Amino acid sequence: MLDSIEQTILSVLQVIFDQFGWYGVFGLMIFENATGISPSEIILAFAGWMLIERHGISPVFILLAGVYAALGSAIGASITYWIARLGGRPLVDKFAHLFRIKLDYIEWIENQCRKWGLGIVFIGRMLPGVRTLISIPAGLVRIPFPSFFLASFAGAYIWCTILIGAGYMLGQEWHLISQIIKANLPFVMGIGLLFVAVYLVYHYRTSISIPVWMRQTDKELD
Repeated sequence: MLDSIEQTILSVLQVIFDQFGWYGVFGLMIFENATGISPSEIILAFAGWMLIERHGISPVFILLAGVYAALGSAIGASITYWIARLGGRPLVDKFAHLFRIKLDYIEWIENQCRKWGLGIVFIGRMLPGVRTLISIPAGLVRIPFPSFFLASFAGAYIWCTILIGAGYMLGQEWHLISQIIKANLPFVMGIGLLFVAVYLVYHYRTSISIPVWMRQTDKELD
């Protein structure tokens, strides 16, 4: 049953890629990030093999392909962001119940958004299981949209480019990407936490150094 569904998905993806190329990837990433239904690992890894490696295109194109995919990701995430921002918590709770998303999970990410702001959005866009949900709490806490969009695009660009590149490198074995991510999920989460730690150190160092500099300047003026 699962094999049949997977083959159906791949057949649909092949038709879309044949007809629309990277515009198809762009549209699929909007849908994936707005709904969380279609896994980006399959879309992007398959695109890296089918649209780049099979056509003998230079791997340098992977950097541009990441822009198409990341832009679609950011737009899709923006849809969820605005739904959460305009609808508020009551609407989010209804959708969470409909898609069987634990409210405690959303509350936890919402608290992290309040605490760390754009840093958690940027890192969250690169973490499996978090990347499609991070837009909801970001909308609830009303992170400024231009900043949200840029942070979302930046994080998505790294995620998308890596997956497209992996699909290119693995070739016909592109489907192993999902297995690799699941097998190394603790490592991936660890890298994400490391990025968060670096961001926090930089953020607090900057916020602390500015007042110190200002106080020194005030003393010199006295």
